[in-house]
Amino acid sequence: MLRILRHGAPGFEAGGVSPDWRVPADTVWIELVDPTRAEEVAVEQSIGLLLPTREEMAEIEASSRLYQEDGGTFMTATVLVNAEGDLPTAAPVTFVLAGARLITIRYVEPRAFSVFAAQAERQPSLCPNGLQTFLGLLDAIVDRTADILERTAAEVEVQSRAIFGRPRGAAFEQILKSLGRAQNINSKARDSLVSLARLLSFAALAEQFDGERELRDHLKSLQRDVQSITDHSSYLAGNITFLLDAALGLINIEQNSIFKVFSVFSVVLMPPTLIAGIYGMNFEHMPELRWIEGYPMAIALMVLVAGAPLLWFKRKGWL
Repeated sequence: MLRILRHGAPGFEAGGVSPDWRVPADTVWIELVDPTRAEEVAVEQSIGLLLPTREEMAEIEASSRLYQEDGGTFMTATVLVNAEGDLPTAAPVTFVLAGARLITIRYVEPRAFSVFAAQAERQPSLCPNGLQTFLGLLDAIVDRTADILERTAAEVEVQSRAIFGRPRGAAFEQILKSLGRAQNINSKARDSLVSLARLLSFAALAEQFDGERELRDHLKSLQRDVQSITDHSSYLAGNITFLLDAALGLINIEQNSIFKVFSVFSVVLMPPTLIAGIYGMNFEHMPELRWIEGYPMAIALMVLVAGAPLLWFKRKGWL
């Protein structure tokens, strides 16, 4: 899909794909969402730049993600997608600054893009040019990532209380699943923040921001925000690791307690089993076989030899 946002327009317009189509002069934002090859060619011919392919966007080398070519500044960042779903992912999104225009290329639907696009349609003054639109989008992405990490931190706090306040014998399965999901989201958010930090550092050197002191200050503010959120993500990762270790430690303690009980009862039952085995033998000459008090004596002896270890284990605090 190819759509454009023109200066002062109340909303996006669909772009054309004919060979003679040209971007209107007052366009501030060209958005390519899962574009066809015809749409890519139409934009390339109109702006005079070669856009990166989907495969090139997925490359991890800094030189493939951040570069300047033919007067355009190309920047690719990883953005967290589907954070509320079952399969959160991190996907590349490319920003191209070509003069006063912004071109974005993406094959996913990050929530930050839809939120900012809706704001831009309600308030056209948010996008007076491509540079302001670029910074507004980055603001939305950073805010969205911060919101995701805040929710993740709240969920981790819930699981922390569940781990240390749970009754003995309660299941750990749901807790471990929740912590695993939190770690997955946090790691992808951290990847996104690292790529955004690199993008902002590169953008600060772009020629499009020369002489734009206010915009450069905005970039510096974004860099500080990204750094502080990255620090929070690192703290959250350490907290999740601690809770996972604590949960596994408590599981081991409970398992050891169960095995200890089994071991104690095995020791307790060994002497009575020995006595029962002796008097269960079928030898003809056993003096106690014809003894009237033999049966109660054997029962009493088994109770005695079973009770003595139980009392000893209890005094030791093993039960």
